[in-house]
Amino acid sequence: MRIARTLTELRTACASLRADFGGLAFVPTMGALHEGHKTLVREAVASGVPAVASIFVNPLQFAANEDLSRYPRDEAGDLAALEACGCSLAWLPDVATMYPAGEATTVHVSGPAERWEGDARPGHFRGVATVCTKLFGQVRPDRAYFGEKDWQQLQVIKRVVADLLLPLAIVGVPTVREADGLAMSSRNRYLNATERATAPALYRVLGSVAGMLADGRVAEPVLAAARAELAAAGFAVDYLALVDGPTLAPIAAVAPTEAAGARLIATAKLGPVRLLDNVGVG
Repeated sequence: MRIARTLTELRTACASLRADFGGLAFVPTMGALHEGHKTLVREAVASGVPAVASIFVNPLQFAANEDLSRYPRDEAGDLAALEACGCSLAWLPDVATMYPAGEATTVHVSGPAERWEGDARPGHFRGVATVCTKLFGQVRPDRAYFGEKDWQQLQVIKRVVADLLLPLAIVGVPTVREADGLAMSSRNRYLNATERATAPALYRVLGSVAGMLADGRVAEPVLAAARAELAAAGFAVDYLALVDGPTLAPIAAVAPTEAAGARLIATAKLGPVRLLDNVGVG
C-alpha cells in the first residue's frame, strides 16, 4: 500500500493507479478505524478498481464545545488495517494542506442538512460538505463509499454531488453492528461498562418502532412512547423522528406505497457519548 502525505505524492500515485486500472474507489475517514470503516474499504476493493482511503480529522466539522482534541487517533493501527483490507493508497493530509491560509470558500448545504444533526451541531454539515468536496477534487474518484449509520450525512453528500455536478457516484453501505446490535462508531470506546451494556437498547427500540409504523399508523404517539422508554433506560434523547429518507423531512405517517423510502432516525446521549442510529421502515 502506498502512503501519500502531500498533494504532489497523492496526484502522482492516483495518476499511476488510474492509468493502470482505469478508475479509483474512495473511502474518506477520520481514522480510528473499526469494522464499519473496514467494510467500506472492502466494498471499495471489491469494485474492481484500486481503493484509496483518506485519514483526516476534520476540524471544520467540530464545534467549539465538541471533542476534536479527544477524537481517537491511531495512525499506525489505521494504516495496518487499511493494508490488510486491500487498500492501494492511503491519503494523510495535514490541516495546512486541507485548509491553506487565505482560502475563502466553504460549501453550505440546505435541504437534507437542515434539522436533526444540522440543528444539534450548527456548522457541522458545512464542514462535512467542504472537506468531502475537497477530498473528491484531490483524489478524483469514480465512486466514494459512505456508511448508512450516518444517514443524514450520506444524504447531504449525495445532494452536494448532484447539485455541484461532481463526476462520481456515492455508494451507501449498510450499517455494521456489534453482535448485540449497537452500531459501530469510533466513539463507542468512550462508553463505560454499564453504558455499553445499555447502548444496544437504542437499536432495539428503533426496530420495534419501525415495525409499528410500517403499517401506516400515526407516528407521533408511537415516537413519544419510544422516547419515554429510552429516557427510562438512561438515554438523553436529542431526537427520534420518522422522516423521508432522501430529504430528511419529517413525515406524520407512512403510506404502504411509501414505506421503502421512510427512515426512522435517532440520536441519544448515553454518558458522554452521542449515539446515532437509524433503520428503514417497511
